[in-house]
Amino acid sequence: MATEQEWPSDWMRGVLGAAVLAVLARGPAHGYAIASDLADTGLGTVKGGTLYPLLGRLESAGHVSARWEPGDGGPGRKVYSLTPAGRDHLQHQARRWARFTDLTRGLFEGSPTTGDPA
Repeated sequence: MATEQEWPSDWMRGVLGAAVLAVLARGPAHGYAIASDLADTGLGTVKGGTLYPLLGRLESAGHVSARWEPGDGGPGRKVYSLTPAGRDHLQHQARRWARFTDLTRGLFEGSPTTGDPA
């Protein structure tokens, strides 16, 4: 597991939806696996009280689908998958995020790039 890094909460709010979609782009996963992947990536611990409502919003928006999977000797779990609309949304958000980080990096380095958002 990657070293725990606590990022400012407003940064996490800005990127968490796209990060969850990026995890699901690798394949279907249940909530604990999504949170583990995010932590392993270095984004830190994402609590269930943040993750599960976000997954619900992504499902309502049509970006993810969910199905119940029976548990092996225990309770079942909800498995989330990226939908085609979610894949399109992720690609759009990734382009916009890249542009945003390019602009802010330029600003911090003293050479801002101008242009319209993607």
